[in-house]
Amino acid sequence: MSYYTGSTGEISALWRPVADVETIDRPQSQARLVAPGSTTQGQFGLFEWNMKPRAGGPSAHYHKTFSESFYVISGTVRLFNGDKWVEARSGDFLYVPEGGIHAFRNDSDEDASMLILFAPGAPREEYFRELAEIGDSGRQLSAEEWTELYARHDQYQVPEA
Repeated sequence: MSYYTGSTGEISALWRPVADVETIDRPQSQARLVAPGSTTQGQFGLFEWNMKPRAGGPSAHYHKTFSESFYVISGTVRLFNGDKWVEARSGDFLYVPEGGIHAFRNDSDEDASMLILFAPGAPREEYFRELAEIGDSGRQLSAEEWTELYARHDQYQVPEA
């Protein structure tokens, strides 16, 4: 990790107005790439994840090279902590270190929104862009192709308990 070694500070802040934030829209969810690793010098990535009612979500998985944190802004998000599903509501937080099994979903009849923080700033935007392209094209992947895609993006599926 690098630290600032100067003695006077510097003008280096990055402001991103809402119009500059890339959005990946899917039928059941929307990802706002608020601060991908490419904008934070790889230190972290911050996405806003908005889900429609009964949107579901990814199955249980883990990452080898980055931690992931979830902060619920609104609605109810079901979070899997590797052991059990919990009903998370506005203000609730889940931290998942590298290797930690987790998942999330919206099973409620209401919209839900959360912040997802990746540290360090893994290029997760590429994963979500690729999933959107697959969905938009209608392309069907084999089990082996899914496994390869997940591995390329440091995502490893596990059976849920």
